[in-house]
Amino acid sequence: MKTANIRNFAIIAHIDHGKSTLADRIMEQTETVSERELSAQLLDSMEVEQAHGVTVKSRSVRNFYHGDDGQEYEYNLIDTPGHVDFSYEVSKSLAATDGAILLVDATQGVQAQTIANLRLAVKHKLTIIPVINKIDSASADIAATEAQLRALRPEFKDTEILKISAKTGQNVHQVLEAIYQRIPAPAEGNDQALKALVFDSQYDPYQGIIAEIRLIAGQLQAGQKLLLMNENSTFTAQTVGIYRPNMQAVKTLKTGEVGYLVTGLKDINAIQVGETITDFEHPTQEALPNFQPPQSMVYAGLYPKEGTSYEALKQAISKLALNDAAFHYTPEQSEALDAGFRCGFLGIFHLQIIQERLHDEYNVEVLTTAPNATYHVYLKEPDARKEYLTITNPAKFPDFAKIDYVTESYVKAVITTPNDYLGAVMKLCEQHFGEMVDLDNQQELVTLTYKLPVSEIAYNFFNSLKSITHGYATLDTEFLDFELVDVVKIQIQINYAPVDALDILVPRQNAAQIAHKLVEKLKYTVPRRLYPMPVQAIVENKAIARVDVPPLRKNAAVNGEKRSISKKQQLLRRQSLNKRQAARSDIKLPQSVFDAVLNLDSEN
Repeated sequence: MKTANIRNFAIIAHIDHGKSTLADRIMEQTETVSERELSAQLLDSMEVEQAHGVTVKSRSVRNFYHGDDGQEYEYNLIDTPGHVDFSYEVSKSLAATDGAILLVDATQGVQAQTIANLRLAVKHKLTIIPVINKIDSASADIAATEAQLRALRPEFKDTEILKISAKTGQNVHQVLEAIYQRIPAPAEGNDQALKALVFDSQYDPYQGIIAEIRLIAGQLQAGQKLLLMNENSTFTAQTVGIYRPNMQAVKTLKTGEVGYLVTGLKDINAIQVGETITDFEHPTQEALPNFQPPQSMVYAGLYPKEGTSYEALKQAISKLALNDAAFHYTPEQSEALDAGFRCGFLGIFHLQIIQERLHDEYNVEVLTTAPNATYHVYLKEPDARKEYLTITNPAKFPDFAKIDYVTESYVKAVITTPNDYLGAVMKLCEQHFGEMVDLDNQQELVTLTYKLPVSEIAYNFFNSLKSITHGYATLDTEFLDFELVDVVKIQIQINYAPVDALDILVPRQNAAQIAHKLVEKLKYTVPRRLYPMPVQAIVENKAIARVDVPPLRKNAAVNGEKRSISKKQQLLRRQSLNKRQAARSDIKLPQSVFDAVLNLDSEN
């Protein structure tokens, strides 16, 4: 295929605006898959994607289209997620494309994530084709949606906006024609030195790392000795191929094409997303600009459940990290849960997806601790051996007597919402210690910019935002800096034994309220025993909240009209024994106990 006839593009949209359905129609009308092979959301192959109805991982597929001008074109479609937690996946996909289809639901109009993804496309300087979907719906308001679209960008005012139904296939042919007419072909470069961008990767136990690549210049074929420019290491290409949408080996990948490269490398850290691959014998002079590494927004501990080995969890997590560049992990040790990992996520939904992928793809069951933000702790002299301690695990928070001051990570949160919900959104941000930076009206939508502490948006902020705006708002966050905060650590003791996995960091002014709510929830989630067990919340060596977990049976020593002195004494002896054995407590905590901490923000 001539480079002039290649088109690389993505589809960007708000969640549930029909992006995956349009991808299905494109593959159907280009005969990439037969009618027998076609199924709904064909590119959403993971179980978690089908279960949640959202795209989590970007996927590429090559289509061949015979245009009305009589020429054949190669369409490389790179699918993108729509959820706010996976904007990094969108950014990676757009880096490998030359244009994007901006899809908007005619029944809902321009939504917040539409604007967030549009900003990413503009940032990558892509040609954008605006398209209105679901025009066959009875509740479609095509005129209003078109007016909203034209107001988004100056160039949209004179651009033809296509109107389609991805579900029925109506006018999808116009989209296929617009792709080769409007989106530019890749720059010529077959005679130049090989330069390929790794925009995604996955691990195969037999073939090693499989890199998804876009060729910027040159040619690539199996058996070629290659150089990783950032890592400065070499390997030999085992196989090169394309997705249609299943893997299909080819002899050569040429300039502008998108495909995959089987590296044979078994070290999961050998290739990073954003890597530049070139020929070892005739290397290119300059590597491509590397991707900005994603900033983890929340951290949580992942520990193997009973029946799952630490090694199995370690292998599964390392392979997931290769497939998801936004997922980070480091080993850690908990007194209550033994060996596990402290993991960084882009948000709560990202955490949930990782949990489900570990279960579905690797058959690994995990316990997940409550998410938390990043803190910098500055110590008093003579404990201040270095500038500050970076704390991502509350259990590692130093004793309060050693702390000089603490700073917390803050983000710039850009919230786009319909005007009707402006007051509710502002109230929500104020409740979470937000500081307004900017407010911008755009017809029926308003964009709010707030400075927010990460700890306040780590738990339930996005769900609350969706709830008060009925799903019509988006949250786009960007790391700002660290600012001074007054936080304390709430330590939980169960049956007088500290459970470090339940430690949380909270603002001092909220500590008492949160502690009482937490111990009350633990009262009903901690597994019962034959005797009462105290659950205490400790702040700065003082117990500020306590409840007793009820026993499995009634206590004969304190019930009934006749009270037995001997039975009371026997109970006291058992309780005294419990205290002496607290240091080696063998209480097994289920996930519901950690969920009690996670869901604190969701209840009044």
